[in-house]
Amino acid sequence: MSLLQIALVTCESLGNYTDNADSEDDRLYHFLQEKGLKISFQVWDDEHVDWARFDAVILKSPWDYFDKITAFYQWLDKLEQLGCRVLNPVQTVRWNADKIYFKDMQAQGVKLVPTVWLDQNSSFDAEAVFDAFGQDKIIVKPRVSGGAKNTLAIGRSEAAAYTARINALLQEEPFLAQPFLEEVKTQGEWSFLFFNGTYSHTVLKTAKLGDFRVQHFFGGSVHTPEPPAHLLAAASRIVDQFASGCLYARVDGVELDGELALMELELIEPFLFLSTSEGALERYYQGLKQLLQKEEVAGN
Repeated sequence: MSLLQIALVTCESLGNYTDNADSEDDRLYHFLQEKGLKISFQVWDDEHVDWARFDAVILKSPWDYFDKITAFYQWLDKLEQLGCRVLNPVQTVRWNADKIYFKDMQAQGVKLVPTVWLDQNSSFDAEAVFDAFGQDKIIVKPRVSGGAKNTLAIGRSEAAAYTARINALLQEEPFLAQPFLEEVKTQGEWSFLFFNGTYSHTVLKTAKLGDFRVQHFFGGSVHTPEPPAHLLAAASRIVDQFASGCLYARVDGVELDGELALMELELIEPFLFLSTSEGALERYYQGLKQLLQKEEVAGN
């Protein structure tokens, strides 16, 4: 692998996403350099990058892709046309960018957090959504999103005050609604990390007091308990089903009624919590090496 040219894909500005977090990208970059890889950071929408010169293109932190989704899809098309070896695979990334993929997973038996789909240019019927869940608090967020962008927590009593705002957002893009899960506040949200389909480590994310967002850049905390075996088994089945050929996969979910309910399958640019588990960087590297060697054999 020492002769391979590898692009570690990022974005022009990581913004506040690095707040309260270690520099995971730099940590990974230096580790892979020490392994003898010729690796360099490349901004995904930099028009001057010659992607064809790389032996592998690894999506690491293109964290603004959801703000430029049309350009991002066009970039994926370009990589495909150039025949670039992309990790994760372009077809998988394209599928994973829009949370409508939940429907595919549900059709194949995956337990998901209940979801109501809000089509673009539709009108938000708050009462219908609350009644569908039988709850008095919901989460509304875009189908294509990240970093809790335009994610709203709404109580039934305040829905009228949010309706005009949501209707304006629906003119721009489709959204989805889900019940507000007290379990996220009381128990936390699990993230299970896999490299080339092999389990690596787990974190449990909890929101700061008074908030519902577990992301570290909103003040959430990260813990590293031993994951319950039944939850890990459920996450492993999801990866086996839907993350074939992926260098990395992060399964986010919450325990509901003793089962893992999927909140998101992260296959594009998840934070990998590499500093929370001894050996995680090595496991990432081994997963990368196995994938590249497998593809080299297939190419021959």
